[in-house]
Amino acid sequence: MTANPPAPEPVIALYGVRTSFGAKVVHDGLNLEVLKGEIFAIVGGSGSGKSTLLREMILLQKPDAGSVRVLGQDLMQASREQVLSLRQRWGVMFQHGGLFAALTVLENVGLPLREHRKLTSAQVDAVALEKIALSGLKPEVGAQYPASLSGGMLKRASLARALALNPELLFLDEPTAGLDPESADGVDALILELRDKQGLTVVMITHDLDLLWHITDRVAVLADTRLQGVGSMQALSAMGLPSVHRFFTGTRGGNAFAQHPDGTGGAWKPK
Repeated sequence: MTANPPAPEPVIALYGVRTSFGAKVVHDGLNLEVLKGEIFAIVGGSGSGKSTLLREMILLQKPDAGSVRVLGQDLMQASREQVLSLRQRWGVMFQHGGLFAALTVLENVGLPLREHRKLTSAQVDAVALEKIALSGLKPEVGAQYPASLSGGMLKRASLARALALNPELLFLDEPTAGLDPESADGVDALILELRDKQGLTVVMITHDLDLLWHITDRVAVLADTRLQGVGSMQALSAMGLPSVHRFFTGTRGGNAFAQHPDGTGGAWKPK
């Protein structure tokens, strides 16, 4: 009998994570794994610890206890040099863009390259234009400032900057928040295309139920300081736990579920 191949090491692994702010406990014994190449979403109500968890994954804060490993590195024990190296292996798209208002889009996208790569100005601009095109924006957008961009264009410009260093891992904070349906659909398709063509692992926080059904491989639901459920949207929709099931009820949840009654999320298609 042929032995089964060993399971791949998770790209992200959190075990026994506990996080508190004063007397308020946000995470208590939280365990979570993200596998290479998947689009993984984290959902939960206000105060459930989604943003805190993301911050712990990208080294913006440390939990009180537990283990956090990203790309094989224990973040709790990482040296300054290891932290710098890790941050060049992932990209982050912040909810409100996080672009510098005084810089053009081209300058914003090129900033990580100027900081971490030994390239000429012409080479930086060439790579930045490539990432701008990869994010679905026209080259002339590079000369514009963030304040002149629409919501959808701002999201794409932020995504272009997150891709500047050719990351292995992409973190997205509410990638479709505040967008009209057509713009949101475009971002959905772009994320899926980037995963498939660039070989990225994608971790996102989102409240967008359509996005969750369209492109995610697995979704984690946070509530009451712990992970309440992890799985495909189809599997989660069948769970009886109230903390999980509430994401599939109400007007928004019902409408999104009605478009995917057989759980065919994971392959994007227009609404």
